[in-house]
Amino acid sequence: VQLQASGGGLVQAGGSLRLSCAASGRTFSRYAMGWFRQAPGKEREFVAAISWSGGSTYYVDSVKGRFGISRDNAKNTVYLQMNSLKPEDTAVYYCARQVRMYGALDRGADYYDYWGQGTQVTVSS
Repeated sequence: VQLQASGGGLVQAGGSLRLSCAASGRTFSRYAMGWFRQAPGKEREFVAAISWSGGSTYYVDSVKGRFGISRDNAKNTVYLQMNSLKPEDTAVYYCARQVRMYGALDRGADYYDYWGQGTQVTVSS
């Protein structure tokens, strides 16, 4: 399984970006997917997750109401729509696939086994 994240860039505070993560393989629709981020000098942080069907989502408190995770199983792609961006959202963003097929949503990085290469998001003040 390969995950390819894209869509990062430089944006002013208050702006928006949409990240995409394209997955290879035929089993994408069976796994929950997550987005994580890592800012310089900080540990990797959970951002959002979506169930295999897309029916359930889960967010870290700091992005609730601003970010939206979605997926298109026909395109093997998961998205992260980021609105009202803040300088503290600056980080490398990673998509990841959960370990267990049809598993419940989880925010722990240990529950994800395949990771994308990351895409840089920089929010200027």
